[in-house]
Amino acid sequence: MNCQKLWALTPCRSKDKWAVRNLVDDYYKLNPDDFTPCITSDVKDFSRVFLPTLYSMVFIVGLIGNGLVLCVLVKYYRKSNMMDMCLLNLALSDLLFLISLPFWAHYAATDMWIFGSSMCQAVTAFYMLGFYGSIFFMLLMTVDRYLVTVHALTSLLFKRQSVSVGIALVSFVWGLSLGVSLPTIIFTQGRNESTGSCMPKYPNKTWRLVSYMELNILGLILPLTVMGFCYSQIIPTLAAMKSKKKHRAIKLMLVLIIVFFLFWTPYNVVIFMHFLHHLGYMESCKWWHDLGLAMQWTETIAFSHCCLNPIIYAFMGQRFRTLVIKTLKEWFPICFSRCRTLHIQLTDKRSSTYSTRSTEMTFV
Repeated sequence: MNCQKLWALTPCRSKDKWAVRNLVDDYYKLNPDDFTPCITSDVKDFSRVFLPTLYSMVFIVGLIGNGLVLCVLVKYYRKSNMMDMCLLNLALSDLLFLISLPFWAHYAATDMWIFGSSMCQAVTAFYMLGFYGSIFFMLLMTVDRYLVTVHALTSLLFKRQSVSVGIALVSFVWGLSLGVSLPTIIFTQGRNESTGSCMPKYPNKTWRLVSYMELNILGLILPLTVMGFCYSQIIPTLAAMKSKKKHRAIKLMLVLIIVFFLFWTPYNVVIFMHFLHHLGYMESCKWWHDLGLAMQWTETIAFSHCCLNPIIYAFMGQRFRTLVIKTLKEWFPICFSRCRTLHIQLTDKRSSTYSTRSTEMTFV
């Protein structure tokens, strides 16, 4: 029998004959306030209102933006262009991620998973594949731009015979995304008790810690390292070129790094704090309460990054903007004809007003 058991009534074989008495004395000196269970009901109440609203906004905006990108790329898709191939798969990744948000919004609003165990794993698969796929395709685009700009290499898919190389790279990225997502998908279970839930159930503490480290390394440290290195080489190369468009390209690259850092760093910091919590640090109720609120805020900020991908990577390009306007004119010809008519009327009105004022000034 272990001497550390407070409920032991029989003496233990210990050299210290006061061991049991000291343990009993310590038991009566315990403060009940130190063992009050953490109450996080206000965090759940906050999430019931906050998360469904913001998840719905991210879903709608992201669906419109990425859906438009996908439609334009499918219509004007060029297999020989690496950027088009990456943009297409980036939009697919974001759409996979966005598909999961309505389910998480309902889960947050009701605090109950009603879609079953199979849908729990399926939604988790969409979420994880979209999450890692989006990051990895951004990195592939960055590396491609680095090779083209710094080393003056032809884009990997510029030549017709290199299309197979691009398909292999895209397949590798999707395979890598699936590989790093698989443990979370497998361990995620939907339990249909009185209060259904959908969350990872890791077999031991080590798996949970590894999942946190994976998110930090693959979700922030690796992307920032690769982007920082590549753009630190690309920007000086562009600055040395005699091109009118170099300043715009440099600004775009700085925007890419800053936006990624601002949107993903807070979320990864909170993930790292969860990692420390499971190591035995920051175990107080206040810390756990604050971490719960911080996770909701930072997670939503990080999720909204998929709404910005179409704007940053697609709409800022002159060629893509032209294709978007062309597509919208084909889809909504009446709207664009009315807008054009209105523009002409406003222009004529301004011209007539200017002419009248000029005439009045002449006669004064």
